[in-house]
Amino acid sequence: MKSMVRHSWALSPSEAIALQQQLRKKIRTSGTLRPNQIKTIAGADCAFDQTGRFGFAGVVVYRYPELEVIRRVGRRSRVTFPYVPGLLSFREAPLLLAAIDKLDKLPDLFIFDGQGIAHPRRIGIASHMGLLLDRPSIGCAKSRLIGQHRAPGQKPGSIAPLTIDGEQVGNVLRTKRGCKPVYISVGHRINLTQATEIILKCVGKYRIPIPTRQADLYVAQLKSRTK
Repeated sequence: MKSMVRHSWALSPSEAIALQQQLRKKIRTSGTLRPNQIKTIAGADCAFDQTGRFGFAGVVVYRYPELEVIRRVGRRSRVTFPYVPGLLSFREAPLLLAAIDKLDKLPDLFIFDGQGIAHPRRIGIASHMGLLLDRPSIGCAKSRLIGQHRAPGQKPGSIAPLTIDGEQVGNVLRTKRGCKPVYISVGHRINLTQATEIILKCVGKYRIPIPTRQADLYVAQLKSRTK
């Protein structure tokens, strides 16, 4: 698997923070993708068992823009990093990489259930995974991790900027009238406008885009099979 970065996962939390500070310099947030460059999109998510010792990673690949499922891959793996706020990728990325390794070909773009640069050190799970996979990536989170914003309008497609100390790090996007918004931020190799447009095109009946919603449902199935 081609990777822009390689590093050990045997890190303490303080070492992981130091690595984030190094890796953030490699993230590209101004990439411009041509429409015909995106033919496949994957949603990715993780779940954990009650003990927290094992995790389940699921990746659902879609043909884009038709949003037809091409492939599902999942993996159960032992968790090697503790839960530490702001260091989610060190807990989840090894699980996701193990599942993604089952794919014959990498999708053109990944959507992760989490943050991109809307993160205290500007490198959430979507940015970290984008670097590891050397693929355009988007963070689409169900809740805010950091930053300030006004409420977006109620009309689907309404946007409010998400800012940290005056710097825009994402968009707060209303995907469905009467539903809570989602939090979009660039992961890697894509700009915020394109990231937001892609998420809107991936929304179906629910407020969460189809790829990550289905990845969430898939890992829940994987988890239930082990009970």
